Amino acid sequence: MSQCIRPLLAVSAVAFACSAFAAKPAKPPKAAAAPAPAVSTEFELAHNLGPAYEERLQAVVDRFNKESGNNLKLKRLEKGDKPVGLNLMTRYDMSEVLTQPKAFLPLHEVMAKNGQPINGADFSADLKAGVVDAKGRVVALPLVYSTPVLFYNKNAFRKAKLDPEQPPKTWFEMQGVLDKLQDAGYTCPYTTSWPVWVHVDNVSAISGVPAVSDKSVLTFNGLPQVKHVAMMTTWVKANYFKLFGRRDEASQHFRNGECAMITTDSREHVDFADAKGVELGVAPLPYHDDVYGGRQSSLADGASVWIGAGRPAAEYKQIAKFVSFLLSPEMQIEVVRVYGGLPLTPAARAAARSKLLQNGDRTLEVAYASLKGKGASQVPHVSDIDAVRIITNEELDVVWADKKPPKAGLDVAVNRGNAILGAHPQLKKVQPF
Repeated sequence: MSQCIRPLLAVSAVAFACSAFAAKPAKPPKAAAAPAPAVSTEFELAHNLGPAYEERLQAVVDRFNKESGNNLKLKRLEKGDKPVGLNLMTRYDMSEVLTQPKAFLPLHEVMAKNGQPINGADFSADLKAGVVDAKGRVVALPLVYSTPVLFYNKNAFRKAKLDPEQPPKTWFEMQGVLDKLQDAGYTCPYTTSWPVWVHVDNVSAISGVPAVSDKSVLTFNGLPQVKHVAMMTTWVKANYFKLFGRRDEASQHFRNGECAMITTDSREHVDFADAKGVELGVAPLPYHDDVYGGRQSSLADGASVWIGAGRPAAEYKQIAKFVSFLLSPEMQIEVVRVYGGLPLTPAARAAARSKLLQNGDRTLEVAYASLKGKGASQVPHVSDIDAVRIITNEELDVVWADKKPPKAGLDVAVNRGNAILGAHPQLKKVQPF
């Protein structure tokens, strides 16, 4: 034993001590304490996606759980539900956010407190609508944003003796194209999903007369909007323009080859890619060439992730990890590939564009050309305010059914909508903070 090795002058004393020590049985060494098992934090991501998109979202969640050892679960988001930790809100859910400001926390605050700060300057300028505050801080994650474009079936163009590489640039030019498609046997030459988003918010923006003023007053009953809605009314009468619903019901009619052209979100290119009998073409949303200043930029909007308030600190730590996971370059490419959304950062944008262009899909290029770096509106979108959108859809339906003049219909929609905004001023905000 090492205690028994001493200089000779201390031999006797040490000998006694050693003998006494040796007389006691040696205690077995204590076993090293086993490491504490990793604690798996259970938290939820609420959404209201359809079955196909829910399946894709589940794949992302499964990958995160496998890589992080966490237990993130999907939950259906029903209207009026209390927010959970993570909440994927579409443009149709934004009224829930705006009317419950205390139910959510700014994303930048949650990320900073958990050692993973997020910088709004790193996001593409087009993707900040409704998710960046006055100081440029990110309050929510614009996960799947897009802008309306014109998709068309190149096979239909060939059948109608039209050049499949020359889609219409203006609404006036499009009318001639629709006439030829109809003559070629198409009973649905043109349709649209999201009528208010496309024909009110974006047609107004592209015409240089926004649907909502910078003071958050509805103004989409001006001459350019009235002329556009009147043109669409004549198209409905001529059976050039078929309407199937107020959301994305029309998309299936394009996907199955029934409709030759559709205006809808750019992200839907992933759903149309394998459409039977459809060779997909894409072009910017048409514009009216008689408006002052020419074609302006379109708007970006879509699904964003909002953080619910009142959650445990351990949960926010994992929420920050999940957001960082979504922002990784690899996952940004995956969001573009699986959901068709626009990538959040310039680096991801460049990588995704290169990848998609190699596959022959020009949608991303067309979408960014349409946005012109100005897609982030600093005022609410008509389609984001639930009650106002419903009113506007009602009036458009009446006008397009030729039961009310376009000017009268838009006047009623604006007046009714402004009355709602006056009674609920919180709805005039772009975001609740």
